[in-house]
Amino acid sequence: MSELEKVLFVDDDPAIRDLIDVALSIVGGLSARGFASGEEAVAAAREFAPQLLLLDVMMPDMDGPMTMSALKSLDGLEAAPAVFLTAKVHGKEVERLMGLGAVRVLPKPFDPMTLADDLRAIWAETGAGTAG
Repeated sequence: MSELEKVLFVDDDPAIRDLIDVALSIVGGLSARGFASGEEAVAAAREFAPQLLLLDVMMPDMDGPMTMSALKSLDGLEAAPAVFLTAKVHGKEVERLMGLGAVRVLPKPFDPMTLADDLRAIWAETGAGTAG
């Protein structure tokens, strides 16, 4: 089983982006690249080749679901698990996001000390790590 190493994340809030970067890179020891918009993420994703996508739901222009769709249409990212971060974790919203193809919906605020481990557990649960 291959280990999770590379995470691409998108959040339009610079403070949250910085927190995710610290949580994944410094605390979690992952190679993580953050972007302010779906457009930026799509432009850089193929070169970075992330294993997992961590996406804010509500963003201007391209929201999280649109970003997920665009990223998963890229060669090599079709099978990358997508995890959404949102403050709206009520049942219907979670069902909607899971129905769009997310493997998990995590609440905001999140615990920066456990975020990387949470993503590693999701990676293992999805079976995504078995292809390496």
